[in-house]
Amino acid sequence: MDQAAPVPGEGKKIFFLYPHSVIKDEMLDILIMAGFETYISADSGRTLRLLEKFPGSILFINIDERFTEKEWEAYIRSIQEGAATKNSLIGILSYNQDTRLMQKYLMEMQIQCGYIQLKLGLQASTKIILDALTANEARGRRKYIRAFCEDDIHATLNFREANQVFQGKIFDISSAGIAARIDKLGEKAANTVLKEVQLKLHGSLVMTDTIIMGKRQGDVNVYVLLFDPNRLTREGKLAIHHYIKQCLQKYIDNLKV
Repeated sequence: MDQAAPVPGEGKKIFFLYPHSVIKDEMLDILIMAGFETYISADSGRTLRLLEKFPGSILFINIDERFTEKEWEAYIRSIQEGAATKNSLIGILSYNQDTRLMQKYLMEMQIQCGYIQLKLGLQASTKIILDALTANEARGRRKYIRAFCEDDIHATLNFREANQVFQGKIFDISSAGIAARIDKLGEKAANTVLKEVQLKLHGSLVMTDTIIMGKRQGDVNVYVLLFDPNRLTREGKLAIHHYIKQCLQKYIDNLKV
């Protein structure tokens, strides 16, 4: 299944090219928690092909690595002038505080998503990026990012009810809930609460209560379950978003472009 095929109103894909470690290690989780579909790339050529495949995407470029100033300028202009990539939106990430450089990107090259000075610190940089993404309607109409994990054998759940242990396979996950196949659970009314459901997400364990919203059309054993926000710890939320980030990245890494 296409992890995030272009759908009107579903928002934009956001790519970080050669991101600094602080972006990879901390900021991406924050952006995903905020509902932005975010990926990293370590290949400038492949990034161009991804922008061609997903028109209107947003690209933040770390200009501190890989290329010279002139090479980065040529690369960005190739995006701006390419027939299939000209609708991409670009932002710059750098520790360089050279005013001349900022002026060139912002005024001469007219990049749309800002020149983010990472020396301002993670909190300030993240706010600037979040503001740029919001201004460019990167989230679309969706509230949550849904990641598909049907092929991941390490995405499962289990819980106990009436002295019986039930196990399930998670098909997709968002910060709001999951869809999962649970065999032999039988008929359950909408809004039934399943207590102390343990999610196993590729090595991370999350314990929460879930609320049955119904069954997925076409499969009587696939249930749509919402997380009880009052029973989900901060650590549990972080683990879920970190897993969503892993699923998204796996999808983009495996995509043939």
